[in-house]
Amino acid sequence: MAKGKNKKLPKGADNMKRWSRMEGEHSWTMFKVISEFVEGFEKLNMIGPCVSIFGSARTKPGNPHYKKAVKIGKLLTKEGFGVITGGGPGIMEAGNKGAYENGGLSVGLNINLPFEQNNNEWIDRDKVLNHSYFFVRKVMFVKYAQAFVVMPGGFGTLDEMFEVLTLIQTKKITPVPVILVGTEFWSGMKDWVKNVMLEQYGNVSPKDLDLIPIVDSPKEVIEIIHNFYAKERHKIEPNLSLK
Repeated sequence: MAKGKNKKLPKGADNMKRWSRMEGEHSWTMFKVISEFVEGFEKLNMIGPCVSIFGSARTKPGNPHYKKAVKIGKLLTKEGFGVITGGGPGIMEAGNKGAYENGGLSVGLNINLPFEQNNNEWIDRDKVLNHSYFFVRKVMFVKYAQAFVVMPGGFGTLDEMFEVLTLIQTKKITPVPVILVGTEFWSGMKDWVKNVMLEQYGNVSPKDLDLIPIVDSPKEVIEIIHNFYAKERHKIEPNLSLK
């Protein structure tokens, strides 16, 4: 009798789903992930404090939000910060453009997608990183950012914003400013958080609403960041410890 032939299976095990395909290289993926972390840390450790700007890749240069992102990028460099974006078009391009034109640090964290996303032309050539994994890219966005500016965007922008808010809420990173730009775009989302998540279901705390101020002008963005770090009340240091 073959060994295990009559082995009794746990209840329901005969109905368990099976992978239709399992590729052998999956066990080697960790080395690709490690290499992305190493490259990112080695390159970004040298650039100094930055602010990450999130927003839609679909925003065109003539759009008012594009123009605001350019202005924010310029003002951030005047305040002494570099600018980190996702490296693509739209709001990402605008933030990089503002920093680059003002002689500041302009960093791009590109992501390899099925529909190709090319680096925009306003990134410093020695400050481009190309990622295969979104989760590695997110670490780079967060670790070196002293604030986050969130322009209007789509699912990717919301994902990045809520990831940062979760890390702050759970005290995994320093509670640095997260600034939403555009009352018309963001007020409905904040109202839903307040009316549904907080008041109807109690899934967040009242103080969590303070994590997402909404402003409309580049000047207001800079004022929030400047006041946060004024008189050295908060340290400027890498935002995420991986100890």
